[in-house]
Amino acid sequence: MKILLTGAAGFIGMTTTLKLLARGDTVVGLDNLNDYYSVQLKRDRLARLSSHPNFRFVQMDVADRPGIEKLFAEERFDRVIHLAAQAGVRYSLVNPHAYIDSNIVGFMNILEGCRHSKVQHLVYASSSSVYGGNTRMPFSEHDSVDHPVSMYAATKKANELMAHTYSHLFGLPTTGLRFFTVYGPWGRPDMALFLFTKAILEGRPIDVFNHGQMKRDFTYVDDIVEGVIRVTDRIAAPNPQYQSDTPDPGTSHAPFRVFNIGNHNPVPLLDFIGAIEDALGRKAEKNLLPLQDGDVPATYADVEALTEWAGFAPATDVRTGIGRFVEWYRSYYKV
Repeated sequence: MKILLTGAAGFIGMTTTLKLLARGDTVVGLDNLNDYYSVQLKRDRLARLSSHPNFRFVQMDVADRPGIEKLFAEERFDRVIHLAAQAGVRYSLVNPHAYIDSNIVGFMNILEGCRHSKVQHLVYASSSSVYGGNTRMPFSEHDSVDHPVSMYAATKKANELMAHTYSHLFGLPTTGLRFFTVYGPWGRPDMALFLFTKAILEGRPIDVFNHGQMKRDFTYVDDIVEGVIRVTDRIAAPNPQYQSDTPDPGTSHAPFRVFNIGNHNPVPLLDFIGAIEDALGRKAEKNLLPLQDGDVPATYADVEALTEWAGFAPATDVRTGIGRFVEWYRSYYKV
């Protein structure tokens, strides 16, 4: 297939593209290479893709409406995997406009491109953050997600609503994937694993929020990618059991689906830090702090719907995943 993958210089984007290319797909990778974090890291990810004959990189912002319209008109993609977004809960507290530009305006441009060029299937990144103030565990796609606690979460919830509208009005098959705390080699420098590893190796204290009383459903990047590709291959379809008088938030009368992708095994933050310490052979000095605005104490994915739909559930244990990350980090940064 010919696939547009946005956010190709991102860590999930790069890993997904490599797997698509390996199986014979043609991929047009789009990224704006912004400086939210190290542009050099993004360029190094792209370097792993650029030598492949079936890959072409386009540097463009998804908020560039004329550019996106032209790209869709010229390329005629079979399917679209939309991973580009302004990420990060805490950054949304200080620069909320970046989230509107990328996550709302940009997503609108992608929807319009898919609609007018008759794309077979749009798969897009949502987030576990949409569960917001929900404390019922595990988080299920069949639960309400009407109480976001960060602008980032609100934009991801908005993406799901926008996608449903296009599925309903224009018959565009869309699938949203709620990622749960993705980690692994080539990961983002603003994520906990990267920050903790860097600080411990440099002999600096690490900031541990909510005094360490946090749990996260840490999900290894290869598991995320497997889920993304399996879902891309199975085009979203209406739920024949959908009842409008008792609406199910995870499905619809339209070709619309939403799935969690998580390890369905929440890990206490202090255990996560312990696994990093073991992998590094060093102890961390912990700076215990209150819960940050926009954060939630725990995440836990119910993946029954994903397993039923795609025949897959993430299963990489945290110690294995952290070990692979630390090995990459030491090699990449020559530590």
